[in-house]
Amino acid sequence: MADQKNYITPEGHAKLEAEFHQLLKVERPEVVRVVSWAASNGDRSENGDYIYGKKRLRQIDGRLRFLMQRMDLAVIVDPAAQQGLEKVFFGAWVTLFSLKDDTEHTYRIVGQDELAPSLGYISWVSPLAKAILAKQIGDIVKVPTPAGIEEYEITNITYTQPAAANNAENLAPNLIQQ
Repeated sequence: MADQKNYITPEGHAKLEAEFHQLLKVERPEVVRVVSWAASNGDRSENGDYIYGKKRLRQIDGRLRFLMQRMDLAVIVDPAAQQGLEKVFFGAWVTLFSLKDDTEHTYRIVGQDELAPSLGYISWVSPLAKAILAKQIGDIVKVPTPAGIEEYEITNITYTQPAAANNAENLAPNLIQQ
């Protein structure tokens, strides 16, 4: 995964940066303050504030390192710059019609750090996204699912959020895999 590009939308990158700054500028200084206070109380071997504070510092530092690595590898892809395309690419909202169930499902292809199955956000490396990438409206795609191969017709592609994407009933969580 270290060699793999970290494609991400501008919104996703902003969320990573916000989390990084929250941890670095707010949470970490507060935990350092608590650990410092706890250390000044004497015996550290039975001092819960000190022990758990140090543990929390390690967790924060590990998450900060992870976020830095992900942001360093990030390749920001702005879906707005792709408007007008008739094929499915990163950042697209795609509506699929299930040939088996006669239902529609809307998904957005996003980066691995942006997954939100309840919103229909799927990773560009997921089996579903791989099946629909570079396809166009009217194409029939076969998607491997836990229940077997399912066929879908691509009925809509847009690079702006469609109104139907806000509807939780329009999502198919059984297809979402990373």
